[in-house]
Parts: sequence; C-alpha cells; structure tokens
Amino acid sequence: MVVSGCGTPHGQPLQGSEILAPSEVSDFEILYAENCAGCHGAKGRGGAAIALADPVYLAVADNAAIRKVIATGVRGTAMPAFAESSGGMLIDKQIDVITTQIRARWGRSDDLNAGNLPAYAPRSQGNPSQGEVAYKTYCESCHGPGGRGGPKGSAITDGSFLALVSDQGLRTIVITGRPELGAPDWRGNLPGKPMSDQEITDVVAWLVSRRVRNPGQPYSTSNDAQHH
Repeated sequence: MVVSGCGTPHGQPLQGSEILAPSEVSDFEILYAENCAGCHGAKGRGGAAIALADPVYLAVADNAAIRKVIATGVRGTAMPAFAESSGGMLIDKQIDVITTQIRARWGRSDDLNAGNLPAYAPRSQGNPSQGEVAYKTYCESCHGPGGRGGPKGSAITDGSFLALVSDQGLRTIVITGRPELGAPDWRGNLPGKPMSDQEITDVVAWLVSRRVRNPGQPYSTSNDAQHH
C-alpha cells in the first residue's frame, strides 16, 4: 500500500481524474450524448427527431447546412440553438466536432446517385395545388386522405405537428423519409417512380398551406376576443 501511493503526492488528484470544464470537452461521443441523443437517438438512429446516421440525409445536407442548424437552431421548433453566440452552451470548436464526426462516422455513399439527388433547399416556388396532386400520388396510401392519418402513417396535416416543424424540416422528411419508423425516402413512395425535385417542393407547399394560426386553440376568435 505504501509503494502504490508513492507515485501521487499527498493531497493531489490522481492522474486523469480531473473534471474538464464544459467548454473543454472535445470527445464526440460525450458531446453527442449530452446534446443530441435525446432527440436524434443513440448513435444517430432517430427518436423524436430524424435519424442523423442516415446516408440519404448526409448525402443531401452538406456540412454548412448541418452546422447552421446545430449552431443557431430552428426558430419556432423543438430544435434549440447550441452555439454560445446564439444563447447555447457550446463553443465553435465543439460544434465543428459534432458536425464533422456525424459525417465521418455515419456517412457513406450507399447506392445514391448524386446527380439524381433532390436539392436540400427548394430551387423554385412551390405550388400547393400541384402539391395536393403529388400528395395523393405518393403519400396518401400511408398518411390517409387529406393527410389526416392512415393505417401506415401518422397525420401530417395536424395543426400541432405543422406548428412544430419548419418548412425545411418538412422538405427534409419528404426527401429522407423516416427509415427508423419504416417510412421510405423520396424514391420508395411509389415503386419505380421517385418523386421529382419539383414534386417534393410542391408537396411541402401544400403541407405549409395547411398550417393554422393557433393550433389547438379551443376557443373561437370572437369568444377569445371577449376575454381580453
């Protein structure tokens, strides 16, 4: 016992036992577990939010897009800002670690043809009327008439759902699907007929047009006005 204690001066912490300050943590596993896994799932496999360990998502979204979402969040949704400059707790170096390691660990070429990938962001204005037609073609069999839910998919025109997801979030889900939930990506809704980039844009425009101003509001506008 005397010999084993000779290597450490009395009253000094053991080597490697010091606790790092939050800003000094640079290990991806720790950073991801503490900041991302609660929504995106362990190992990026998905949870309340989309799977990040999805080759389709990582093929469509570049590092700049991913980093921006991590740093500044998405206003009006459940995705908070993590950068200190935006009110979060992470320094730029930690955000860089998360961004680069997500791709390094989980990105792969898969069977994707980059030339046929839809764009991450829309290239044109969406047409809600055309989007309704595209919805019936590609989405209704799972999500039901009017997006009110079906035997294979949840309601996607629900006011509370649409209030909590951004336009870009809707587009991302249409493109990537939710593989962890069995929902196909843009290639698998109709076998042998992937959605075009414009059809994706139009479906999102149709969904956005179904948003309501005050989702879940139990009172009519006139009744609400009487109480203010």
